Amino acid sequence: MVKHNNVIPSGNCKKDWQSHVKTWFNQPARKLRRRIARQKKAVKIFPRPTSGPLRPVVQCQTLKYNMKARAGRGFTLEELKAAGIPKKLAPTIGISVDHRRKNKSLEGLQSNVSRLKTYKAKLVIFPRRARKVKAGDSTPEELANATQVHGDYMPITRGEKRSVEIVKVTDEMKAFNAYGKLRVERMNQRQLGARLKKAAEAEKEEKK
Repeated sequence: MVKHNNVIPSGNCKKDWQSHVKTWFNQPARKLRRRIARQKKAVKIFPRPTSGPLRPVVQCQTLKYNMKARAGRGFTLEELKAAGIPKKLAPTIGISVDHRRKNKSLEGLQSNVSRLKTYKAKLVIFPRRARKVKAGDSTPEELANATQVHGDYMPITRGEKRSVEIVKVTDEMKAFNAYGKLRVERMNQRQLGARLKKAAEAEKEEKK
């Protein structure tokens, strides 16, 4: 690429440039077509929510984005078990499952379990056949009052901003040597096995 205010060395970009221009004059028609497609899909999947199955709340990857929460692929088997939902039943009642995901923190597990329990409490299950009601299906009164949810169901909201506690720096804090403390603790961890072995041998000698 040319630097500074020099002449472009190749004139290829001047040849037949109109054939390389992309226009978007069909944007309003596409907008209408997408809206009609959404309406048709809503009618087809009625009474299920239009946004699809329920997704878990997960943290984004890497150090740059891990403070942001987003929707994950599916709930873990551990989360489903804690919420009391069988893993084979979950996809049939609108809950996405991801058997590969692992829970790395207790807070994330608890938040997704509470999300599942809230969803389960609000869930209305229609029978497969109107005249054949099975165990677990909702009552006729609940079915009569049920409406299709349009848009995001149980959207992921950003939590409260954590408040920062301001404290006065004391002389004791200034005198504290963090590096030295870390070195001592690393040494204690490294010598733990040898010290336990030495103490056991000393106790054995005392018994003799």
